[in-house]
Amino acid sequence: MDAEKIKQLKLFVQQCEADPSLLKDPSLRFFRDYLERLGANLPSSAYGKGESAKNPEAKSTFEDESDDDIDLDEQFGTSSTAPKVPEENVSDDEIVESDIELDNEGVVEPDNDPPQKMGDPSVEVTEEQRDSAQVAKGKAMEAMSNGDLEEAINHLTEAIMCNPTSAILYANRAGVYVKMRKPNAAIRDANAAININPDSAKGHKARGMARAMLGNWEEAAKDLHLASSLDYDEEIAIVLKKVKPNAHKIEEHHRKYERLRKERDDRKKESDRQRRRAEAQAAYEQAKKQEQSSTGRKSGGMPGGFPGGMPGGFPGGMPGGFPGGMPGGMPGGMPGGMPGGMPGGMPGGMPDMSKILNDPEMMAAFKDPEVMAALQDVMKNPANMAKHQANPKVAPIIAKMMSKFSGA
Repeated sequence: MDAEKIKQLKLFVQQCEADPSLLKDPSLRFFRDYLERLGANLPSSAYGKGESAKNPEAKSTFEDESDDDIDLDEQFGTSSTAPKVPEENVSDDEIVESDIELDNEGVVEPDNDPPQKMGDPSVEVTEEQRDSAQVAKGKAMEAMSNGDLEEAINHLTEAIMCNPTSAILYANRAGVYVKMRKPNAAIRDANAAININPDSAKGHKARGMARAMLGNWEEAAKDLHLASSLDYDEEIAIVLKKVKPNAHKIEEHHRKYERLRKERDDRKKESDRQRRRAEAQAAYEQAKKQEQSSTGRKSGGMPGGFPGGMPGGFPGGMPGGFPGGMPGGMPGGMPGGMPGGMPGGMPGGMPDMSKILNDPEMMAAFKDPEVMAALQDVMKNPANMAKHQANPKVAPIIAKMMSKFSGA
């Protein structure tokens, strides 16, 4: 871009910043509309009578925008590139890519002519056909030297029909199409040449030049580099000087936004990880509170009773509990007695309940449904104690309880 025009542009922007009323001029309305599209919130002095901002709720950006963020080249006639959008707009879910400023000089509109005649490279070619192809090729070279490109195309097409297995004939015709600025036709012939001979330097050269004419800079650079490595010539070097800077800008652009997307994805993964961790922690805390609440209710028991028992009673409850003990023990004792025997039944008086409540083994056993069912069964009918003596989980608890009742 012309340095003098840039200087004039900077001066104009500075004048608008100092006196926004300049934007009321109808001839500058395109500039004001452009600023509004960028999200600028212009002061009221920038509008004439009866006019108002098209985007009054937009965030104010006019005073903060540098001249690098505003591209007026199209309006001032200094560039063919479209106005730039803000460099990037990164949110949690979206990354909007900015435009790339490329040197598009020499880029042409794609040709949409019907495809040219192509031979069948699988056919058998006779020596006579090869000779005819060479004659037609010679006529094509002569036509090219005379500047008659259409005539050269006709002779090369005749040569291809005679010998469709020749990569050089397709590559030569591709080169003529490049000179005629018909890149799509050139690419078709170059592809045919490369299919026959992947190391066709002329094929890669013609395709690279045609792709450059279409603005396909990255693909053009690949073809031209390969062509240069196969058979270097000055024309390839000249074209590469134009192609490489554009291809490099595109490559850097892709690399930048790949990095931004990776950073966004990494942030999302980290956010998800922290969220899952917080949810797990909350669930753990909730379960812990519920367990503490449940344990508090069980350890407190019911008034006058055993943990989890009924008022005044044993687990499962015996109406009236054992107030003042069981005078004289259980009538008739417990048949057979406990191992070690307590003939004559259980001694009178209840044990010290604190000994049971403070015994971790007993408290743990009372939480076991199987143990509780056995204890209730024994309380309903002491004679049932015998059937639980073989249970290694229940028998020790019954024995320990009996020892508590005996005052041990």
